[in-house]
Amino acid sequence: MSSGRAGDWVAKAKYISLDVRDLIDGRSLAGLGAVREKLSPRDGQPLYSFSDTTPHELDEAVRAARTTVEDGRWSGLSVQQRKDVLFRLARLLEERHEEFALLECLDVGKPIRDALSVDVPAAVASIRASAEAIDYVAGKVYVAHASALAYQLQRPVGVVGAIVGWNFPLVLAAGKIGPALATGNSVVLKPSELTSLSAARLAQLALEAGVPPGVFNVVHGERVVGEAIAVHPDIDLISFTGSSQTGREILNASGRSNMKRLILECGGKAPNIVFEDSPDLDGVAAAIIERAFWNQGQVCTASSRLLVQESIRQPLIDRILTQAKSLTLGDPLDETTRQGALVGRAHCDKVNGYIRRGDREGAVRVYASTARPPFADGCYVPPVIFDQVTPSMAIAQEEIFGPVLSVLSFRDTEEAIRIANGTIYGLSAIAWTKDLPRAQRLSYALQAGSVTIFATSKAAAGAGEGVIAVGGLKQSGMSVEGGIEGLQAYLAQTAVQIYV
Repeated sequence: MSSGRAGDWVAKAKYISLDVRDLIDGRSLAGLGAVREKLSPRDGQPLYSFSDTTPHELDEAVRAARTTVEDGRWSGLSVQQRKDVLFRLARLLEERHEEFALLECLDVGKPIRDALSVDVPAAVASIRASAEAIDYVAGKVYVAHASALAYQLQRPVGVVGAIVGWNFPLVLAAGKIGPALATGNSVVLKPSELTSLSAARLAQLALEAGVPPGVFNVVHGERVVGEAIAVHPDIDLISFTGSSQTGREILNASGRSNMKRLILECGGKAPNIVFEDSPDLDGVAAAIIERAFWNQGQVCTASSRLLVQESIRQPLIDRILTQAKSLTLGDPLDETTRQGALVGRAHCDKVNGYIRRGDREGAVRVYASTARPPFADGCYVPPVIFDQVTPSMAIAQEEIFGPVLSVLSFRDTEEAIRIANGTIYGLSAIAWTKDLPRAQRLSYALQAGSVTIFATSKAAAGAGEGVIAVGGLKQSGMSVEGGIEGLQAYLAQTAVQIYV
């Protein structure tokens, strides 16, 4: 790691390759479609350009994947052989952590410190978790007569279409290809057109690790390419991470095409619920700031709704405002920066629109950073905290995906649950309480695929990346990712009965 000066990483950025190409059947190819230019979130300058994948090229990628499924060059390997390759891929990624961290920083605008300490390690851990867990995906044998055998056969689904969001492009790609490849499938991956750098580079590493050509393919482009993947008749499963609106469109596309299976991780509007018996309000305030503003709030599980019991509302807000003073904007390439840029100008406009809407609807800005952005043409939105927010306001209902925290108050547990569940989303939730019966009640009552209860502000490390299965409820998605259950989502089940 460098000494922390921005100049160290600026110098490295000048020499890193930003060539974005498709990878189809092991060949690196420039797309033949429309040329798109990516502007740097950091300073607004041209960063790279690439060409959309055409329908014909997408067909080539799917055909290459289908061929590898049918000839067994990957699906026909033993579980141990696939594990060995995935462990090599994780090791290669770990060895190139600076390169991939820099790609994520430049593409997304996130602080280089986060890309180094979170994004690349999480991607490595996710791939390893899939490789380790595949040994524990077991079939079932049923009691039968001496002359009969009945069992549940599990085999690869086939060709997986993976479509990932732009906020954590490397982590999300690793979270798709790890389980897909561990279970013997072949993949056609499309990264967001806003963050195209790391996907093809990861696929090249996969080839180096020993994944056969055609097993892991990458295509690029805007939503028309994603739509073509969603309706493609020779793709067996779509694994998607992105907005709930796009998730609904993919669900519809599956029905209109071949009823392909779906794994959808969509939007969220996570509540962070603080009860009056919460431990150490200073520690709680620090955790609230971290959960709301990490990655500039561009996180589907960001706790953007803070629900505070009325008796501790003002003491906690005072501590949060003190903590918020550390949220100064900085150059993403400086290792001391905590708040970097948003992904692009259009997204900045969207977030600023929600902030203005919060003003119009009567919420009160209790914090709005006046810090100047490090680059005038970069994509920076200073953090904002709204108080006196009501549950019906847009900033309390809709996914902003930016550095905006909304504070709501409640009187008792039942009102907290009612407010927390009062959105279309159900991805994650957090609660702070030392009351065990209340914690149990919340775990059951909160409509979320992931619920975390803190009885301490100094929690130990929990389950590692990709270890536990997590999914979304309501319009936050369907199926799960991670753990044994996440691997099973990439397997087809066949009931077998043999009579002899």
